[in-house]
Amino acid sequence: MTTPSFASNPALFLDTCIFGLLGLMSVIMLALTIERVFFFWRINLKNYGHIESLNVSLTKHLTSIASIASNAPYIGLLGTVIGILITFNEMGTSGKIDVNNIMVGLAMALKATAAGLVVAIPAMMFYNALSRRADTLVSEWKVLHEKV
Repeated sequence: MTTPSFASNPALFLDTCIFGLLGLMSVIMLALTIERVFFFWRINLKNYGHIESLNVSLTKHLTSIASIASNAPYIGLLGTVIGILITFNEMGTSGKIDVNNIMVGLAMALKATAAGLVVAIPAMMFYNALSRRADTLVSEWKVLHEKV
């Protein structure tokens, strides 16, 4: 019994690439989110004399989290499109139209889109929560430094 290889099954290579990339994106997103949560938890607003330096500190890494949230579905969609192309290619080169193989190929291709959404939805939720917290901290800084 032989194990399937990338050469005999291009879908294995596709899965490895797409899911590997989405996995890397999710690990980066989680690491950046955890870093921001700890930073917001321990920040001392009195240490910032200017609002712009506070803004720079608060918004660090938020763009990366937002970029992951907005691009993960596209990575998943790319995997789906390539998976469908592979399915149609295999169907065309084999000369057989087997409905079961077509449905399995299409279902496997669609899992890439689902995986992209699984990465994107929490990333967007984390980004929105962190962005809101940054705005709240800026407001607290303004109250703290208000000249009466």
